Amino acid sequence: MQKIKSLMTRQGPKSPQENVPDRSPDEIFRIPNKEELRELRDQPTDPQAEQELINSIEEVYFSSETLDIVKYELEKLPPFLNLKELEEYRDKLKQQQAAVSKKVADLILEKQPSYVKELERVTSLQSNLQLAAIICTNGRRHLNVAKEEFTEASLGLLANQRKRQLLVGLLKSLRTIKTLQRTDVRLSEMLEEEDYPGAIQLCLECQKAASTFKHYSCISELNSKLQDTLEQIEEQLDVALSKTCKHFDNGHYTKVQQAYRLLGKTQTAMDQLHMHFTQAIHNTVFQVVLGYVELCAGNTDTKFQKMQYKDLCTHITPDSYIPCLSDLCKALWEVMLSYHQTMQWHEEHDNEENAPASDGAVVVNTDESNFDRGYVKKKLEHGLSRIWQDVQLKVKTYLLGTDMSNFKYDDFIFVLDIISRLMQVGEEFCGSKSEVLQESIRKQSVNYFKNYHRTRLEELRMFLENETWELCPVKSSFSILQLHEFKFMDQTRSPSVSPSKQSTVAASTVTSLFEQHRDGGNPFEMQADFKEDETEDVLASNGYESDELEKSAYQEYDSDSDVPEELKRDYVDEKTGEGEGEAPPKSVSRETLRSRKRSDYNLNKMNSLILTNTTLNVVRLVGKYMQMMNILKPIAFDVIHCVSQLFDYYLYAVYTFFGRNDAYESTGLGLISSRLRTTLNRIQESLIDLENPPENSGTQPAVEERKEKVPSPHLSQLVNLTSSETLYGLAERVVATESLVFLAEQFEFLQPHLDTMMPAAKKPFLQQFYSQTVSTASELRKPIYWIVAAKAIDYEQMLVIMANVKWDVKEIMSQHNKYVDALVKEFEQFNSRLNEVSKRVRIPLPVSNVLWEHCIRLANRTIVEGFANVKKCSNEGRALMQLDFQQFLMKLEKLTDIRPIPDKEFVETYIKAFYLTENDMERWIKDHREYSTKQLTNLVGVCLGSHINKKSRQKLLAAIDDIDRPKR
Repeated sequence: MQKIKSLMTRQGPKSPQENVPDRSPDEIFRIPNKEELRELRDQPTDPQAEQELINSIEEVYFSSETLDIVKYELEKLPPFLNLKELEEYRDKLKQQQAAVSKKVADLILEKQPSYVKELERVTSLQSNLQLAAIICTNGRRHLNVAKEEFTEASLGLLANQRKRQLLVGLLKSLRTIKTLQRTDVRLSEMLEEEDYPGAIQLCLECQKAASTFKHYSCISELNSKLQDTLEQIEEQLDVALSKTCKHFDNGHYTKVQQAYRLLGKTQTAMDQLHMHFTQAIHNTVFQVVLGYVELCAGNTDTKFQKMQYKDLCTHITPDSYIPCLSDLCKALWEVMLSYHQTMQWHEEHDNEENAPASDGAVVVNTDESNFDRGYVKKKLEHGLSRIWQDVQLKVKTYLLGTDMSNFKYDDFIFVLDIISRLMQVGEEFCGSKSEVLQESIRKQSVNYFKNYHRTRLEELRMFLENETWELCPVKSSFSILQLHEFKFMDQTRSPSVSPSKQSTVAASTVTSLFEQHRDGGNPFEMQADFKEDETEDVLASNGYESDELEKSAYQEYDSDSDVPEELKRDYVDEKTGEGEGEAPPKSVSRETLRSRKRSDYNLNKMNSLILTNTTLNVVRLVGKYMQMMNILKPIAFDVIHCVSQLFDYYLYAVYTFFGRNDAYESTGLGLISSRLRTTLNRIQESLIDLENPPENSGTQPAVEERKEKVPSPHLSQLVNLTSSETLYGLAERVVATESLVFLAEQFEFLQPHLDTMMPAAKKPFLQQFYSQTVSTASELRKPIYWIVAAKAIDYEQMLVIMANVKWDVKEIMSQHNKYVDALVKEFEQFNSRLNEVSKRVRIPLPVSNVLWEHCIRLANRTIVEGFANVKKCSNEGRALMQLDFQQFLMKLEKLTDIRPIPDKEFVETYIKAFYLTENDMERWIKDHREYSTKQLTNLVGVCLGSHINKKSRQKLLAAIDDIDRPKR
């Protein structure tokens, strides 16, 4: 019925009859019978008209509220009724009712199948409800039967069984609790066995079990105890982690890392590890230094343990400085090796963990484990530079805590050696250039080297002032590479590695120091071994007992009895030894020896080198300086500058002793080149201390500047440079000059090596030193040997003899004058003395050539000067001049092999000028400025004589004066 009402409400306006109060619901919603339906269908229909009728029905008829229709209609009636209007209104209501009834009939017919189907469902529901009522009735009946049949005894059995099961579970719980109570004993045993992962695993399992039984009151105390135990394990684990900082053990570290991983504190472990490494570095260096300080201090009451590390370092004595430094580096190496092995452990385990990735469990934790591995890797990489920085600062503090300026050379080199090895360790450890260490050792090195160099310069001055300029006998095959100070040049190695360690560390070019010593050993242990075994080979300053060559360098050789047998044999077997092996550097080849002529006064010392004890000492100093440079490149420029000062001082001393003579320097013959003059002036200004100020005078900068200078050396009184028999000390002059040339040759040999060690910005200094100083060594031959040449022959006597010759002869002479014979005799005597000197000292060919050239040049100029003294000269006299000069040349060529004869044109041109006419003479005077004013004036007076008038003579003399004016 409700569906019909709702359908009526949706499909159209309600019927007015449904609200009639005196009708029952069955009557209102009665289904029209077939006849009524048929009547309704048979009525003529006009759908539009019907719809209009339905639309004209008042809204109140369709209201869902309860409404009294009759009352509603009666109330609508007007006060005065009209029958006709009432009938019309009634007909209208009937029409509306008929339209609504017809509409309802249509809808009923349309929904008839649905209605039937819904009615069937209602019937089926009614049947099911009846069946359910029957089932419920049967169930109640069966329950009543069960209640009557079961007794209380049966239910009692069931209750007891349930209680038994609860008690069995309780027994298991109590046994588990008992086991938990005894766990602390097992945990202690596992900690003693250092089985940290097992202990943590057991503790975590116990905590998990305890949380399961937390409803028992006894478990709360146990849970607290387990937490304390876990914290205790973490503390012991932290101690175990700190032990790996000094002595890394792969198995031990693996257990520690597994334990931290079980705790989920991998990152915390890495943070703690770096703290332990920092602490280990501090504690290690403090304990090492403290041990040496207390050992050296004895039983003093000073409380060194309370001192800061920096203050402690200042109490190290010089004797214990090197052993302490060595032990310090050994201890720091152990710490860095442990860190290196720690990194390797993590790299290997990262690779192992990345390999098996097929497991589901591994994949689940991939993100977290990858994050942990990434954190650990970054932390370790960052820690490399941090650890090395701490090491550098500790060693720097130690280095700067002691003044090393007064250390012995070999001790200081040994310190540099250790620091060099430590810097190599740092470079392999983290790729660092060790700027902190380099700067600290540079400060100490500069301080030490300035003091050392000042002392060496004073020693060099002492050597030079006591030098007698005798030959130092060395083997013909001698090379500076045979000296101990230059052994490092024979070894191909990195400049950062000490020269004394190359033979041992040759294999290290293939594998790093960490790979070599990962299973044991220490790169700093070799330092002490080498100091014991090879000190004489590398660090010795004299080495008298170790090497005959050095022995010969520092002893006097007054006779053959003083010469070691080895050297005697070397000189005897010299020629046979030439064919064995390669020729030594700078030695003279046999082809050169065969080509030498008699002017090279070699005698039986054809291949001997000319050097002195002082020369060898300078070479050794250069070798020591280069060792220092090779180990410590930051001070390379300072060292090379000092090396140049050694050469400068030697050169200046040789010049001062043998070459300084104002009378002969003013000849105008260019004996000293402008380059040599500039070099000598520079040395004198920058290196030579020419003043001797009174005490307590001068400003501080002036005093500091004077410290950098050395007093000018003085020639030993044992050296005689005034005897004509020895050609005015020619042997000493040759030894001095040629030893300087030898020294220059060694510097040339060392130039490539010095160039590689020189900083790029300072290389112009080295190039300038070689081009302006080293290359001028051979130029000293001219002024030094000029002095000998000027005194060896009596040129003044020649002028006296020539002054007695008459040149105004009337007929051509066939016999030369006596002064020619006298001059030749002087040269023969000079040649004889030269031979005598060559028995003491080998006179090299360049030296003999310079000597002969000087003597011949002086002789020729003496001849020209003699010709310039002529008052009268005829044409026959001019021919006699030519005859004399040709005769002199012919005899001179038999004595010397120098070709062409020096200044030959100088004489011949002057003689030919006697034949010039007036016009030619003026032009000749302007073209030949090499002659003196006196010589030119004599030409004008003697040559032209009375053939020219006074005006022409004045003109020529004026031209001569113009030439002479710039010279004044």
